[in-house]
Amino acid sequence: MSKTLPKDENKHTQKNNSWECKNKSNTLTLARWTAAWLITLALATFSPQFSWGESKILTLLAILLNLLVGIGMIIANKNHLKNLDELQQKIMFEAMAITLGVGLVTGLSYSLLDITNIIPFDAEISNMYFIMGFTYIISIAVIKRRYQ
Repeated sequence: MSKTLPKDENKHTQKNNSWECKNKSNTLTLARWTAAWLITLALATFSPQFSWGESKILTLLAILLNLLVGIGMIIANKNHLKNLDELQQKIMFEAMAITLGVGLVTGLSYSLLDITNIIPFDAEISNMYFIMGFTYIISIAVIKRRYQ
């Protein structure tokens, strides 16, 4: 014997399934744009050395392609965030705010250490990517724990 849901519950289930499908779709779209951006970043970074040599035109085109794909990734991320529920949005917003602050303050201090020759090496942007990525991941974990 099949169990049928009351009309109100059925609408709620359909709405929930619709939101879940949209969320999955937005997540997959964001993942595809992110993968495409990483591939174009690798192309722009490594192809001058391993493929086309010192062709400034090809390198410039690869960088412009990376920039355009990066814009697509930003739009996909915005759409993904817009579709999250209020709590998820709040968690992401707080984590992003913390990451921006840490990145800005740490990045400028790191640059000053380099400019004033306090550190014996050049300040590399890749170190900031690591710090910001680590900050974002830790922030999300801590904030999610706080809301549980």
